[in-house]
Amino acid sequence: MAFAPWEIKQVGSFVEKEYGQFFEFDAASDRADYPNRVWVTTPREGMDSGWRYAVVKKTVAYIVVDEADDGGDVVEKWEIKQYREYL
Repeated sequence: MAFAPWEIKQVGSFVEKEYGQFFEFDAASDRADYPNRVWVTTPREGMDSGWRYAVVKKTVAYIVVDEADDGGDVVEKWEIKQYREYL
């Protein structure tokens, strides 16, 4: 389960189907190819950011999980459920 920090404007949430984990996501303004950031952990001092670039749709999310040797993105496809957009 991963909640975005309070100071971040979340745009929605979903539950990953295979493991049943809850995630929130916001809008990423710095990458047009991956317009969302999925919060995968609560950031703590000394840790990485706690989020991953993603494309979140209603039934699937494409999550950037690593960088390939050639500099490209390594992407996982997650089946999701309980997709919600926040107003």
